[in-house]
Amino acid sequence: MLDRPPTELSKPRRRLPNQRWQIHLQKTDLAQKLADAANLSPIVCQLLINRGIETPEQAQAFLEPESLNLPSPLTEFPDLAMSVELLQEAIASQSKIAICGDYDADGMTSTALLLRSLRSLGAQVDYAIPSRMHEGYGINKRIVEEFHSEGVKLILTVDNGISAFEPIARAKELGLNVIITDHHDIPQKLPPADAILNPKLIAESSPYRGVAGVGVAYILAVSLAQKLDKTKGLIQPMLALFTLGTIADLAPLSGVNRRWVKRGLKLLPKSQLPGVQALIQVAGVQAINSKFKIPFGNAKGEQNSKLINNDSNKDLTYGVPNPQSPVPNPQSLKPEDIGFRLGPRINAVGRIGDPLTVIELLTTDDEGLALERAMQCEQANTSRQQMCEEIEQQAIAHVEDLYATSLQQDRVLVVIQPNWHHGVIGIVASRLVERYGVPVFIGTYEDEELIRGSARSIPEFNVFEALEYCHDLLGKYGGHKAAGGFSFPATNLQKLRSRLSEFANQCLQPQHLKPLLQIDVEANFNQIHQELYQQLNSLHPCGIDNPDPVFWTPNVQVVEQQIVGKGHIKVTLSQTIEGQPYQFKAIAWRWRDYYPLPPRLDIAYKLRENNFNGNTSLELELLGVRLAQKQLEAQSHQLQLFYQASSKPLRTAFKYNQRQYTCGVYQNNSLPELRIKNSDGKVLVMQPGNTIGLLGTSREDALEIDLTLPQYDSIVQAAIQALSMLSAEC
Repeated sequence: MLDRPPTELSKPRRRLPNQRWQIHLQKTDLAQKLADAANLSPIVCQLLINRGIETPEQAQAFLEPESLNLPSPLTEFPDLAMSVELLQEAIASQSKIAICGDYDADGMTSTALLLRSLRSLGAQVDYAIPSRMHEGYGINKRIVEEFHSEGVKLILTVDNGISAFEPIARAKELGLNVIITDHHDIPQKLPPADAILNPKLIAESSPYRGVAGVGVAYILAVSLAQKLDKTKGLIQPMLALFTLGTIADLAPLSGVNRRWVKRGLKLLPKSQLPGVQALIQVAGVQAINSKFKIPFGNAKGEQNSKLINNDSNKDLTYGVPNPQSPVPNPQSLKPEDIGFRLGPRINAVGRIGDPLTVIELLTTDDEGLALERAMQCEQANTSRQQMCEEIEQQAIAHVEDLYATSLQQDRVLVVIQPNWHHGVIGIVASRLVERYGVPVFIGTYEDEELIRGSARSIPEFNVFEALEYCHDLLGKYGGHKAAGGFSFPATNLQKLRSRLSEFANQCLQPQHLKPLLQIDVEANFNQIHQELYQQLNSLHPCGIDNPDPVFWTPNVQVVEQQIVGKGHIKVTLSQTIEGQPYQFKAIAWRWRDYYPLPPRLDIAYKLRENNFNGNTSLELELLGVRLAQKQLEAQSHQLQLFYQASSKPLRTAFKYNQRQYTCGVYQNNSLPELRIKNSDGKVLVMQPGNTIGLLGTSREDALEIDLTLPQYDSIVQAAIQALSMLSAEC
């Protein structure tokens, strides 16, 4: 009946991503009401509602973060005044200050920020960062005692210290002053420091609540500079480092983070820091023209000057140009430039290299040294990518072998292999979560007796609770809902697998075991245009707590598709609305396994602007696809109608591609099924809602086929059309 593709029919392979779509509840009336008040598209207003913004006042504060009237951080952080006083006294007496940082992007940018600012304010200051491989995270007794032997009088932790009770107690025994700046969760017992700055200790309603470690360091440094009346030339470099660290650490882009990051993204391309410029250069990042701004509530572009807060005593970006000021062709970066380009190059050094490289990069004023260190970051990132790729492939092979038939029963992956690098296995864990849609615990051997690892999770599985459930099998462990770290004796490996599976089966159902795709709003192709895209720019910067908008469009047609680059699918999609076709180009990254895509799909995607040869167009970045639900429902409904409309099987003949066929709707186990027969006696069988059909001369020798393949989908559509015409005549 149909020409059989060479390798397709014996076993239909999975054609589409195995995802579960979670579409936000659409509040159409509220979105329209907000749209009228804010002079925005209802689509954009639905995006605001999804982010918890439901009133015009909330929308104004979100869209215009400069309108926020910020409280002074001195009133929000109880120990900030004491911290400033201790640093001021140390600078005045030229006492030695030592910073203990961390080896991730947040910790390294925090360290560099305080080094630069304290040195410019006249302090004697040095730093130390513990070894990722040999010491692990946070300040320890060795560092404290080494600082003491070097004559240090004041220790300043950044991005760590809140849980370091014993090391801080040792510092106090030695007569040292200690300021802790951290943003991690608060332990039951606080360390005996002289001052503690942590946003988790302030009111949840505070705009400073979401700052990362670099945000705490920034607040402290600016407050000190303001107290010493030495802010000139200091704020802009610190804001650049704040922006780098905040985005790289995946801090929520809300509150002051949103306000300061928005300014920082405009400042980064023209930063006076040689290290930032060198990093931008080696990463190949280009600034974009920010040529569109949405005035809240006024389509004519008039602004309410009363909404702008220029109180420099409260705004810690004092001395930084207000981004609402009219600037010809201002240049800006986007958060993804940092998240996917700059941040990984910094983080790579902390993962597999020496953090000294990054500290020197971000603190030097020597352009030659800055470029040299940036190149070292580039090399480290290349090595990190290769390492991740190799470990990921080994991990996938291990999973396919170990969990080939048991993943639905185990509901968690525990992947342990020797000779993997500790610095990158967390990245691989995240990739495995994306691939398999289950929690992943990945580790490698420290030696023959000890395994150390990282965990990443899905929303329904709490990593820290899982680790606590296994506490008697573990050594050190810690983390939060989405991620964690752990170590355990190698002899406990099988017991740990069993215990984690036991925990997973308590909190996960089979429907949870698919990668989750969270979708904001439905949009038809005729609603997607430059005006909408420019309005979306008002939501930037996007990141944690304010993700890039994800749209979905039902029942689109795949017009053209081809493999490009290293396994990407480039596709042209079309949607017909009121008889008029609308088309968009789209790209699906690393989707070779799903090629070719079926002819009719529901799609989920992000919008991207493509600038090529002076031409600007909108394109779609595909995140997910599924068989067009409306088409499947329509086919099922049509077959049911055919079956119910006649007391005997409905049959007809039709011609397709110059060949003659017969088709009919028959009963099989109380279900209607469509059968299509060619002149050679081969029959194609399809049941309602089923994407797998049968092809052969009898059921016994029939092969299973994928009905979403274009050649089968087309013949099914032709048969249904022929039956519809016959049914109409009857």
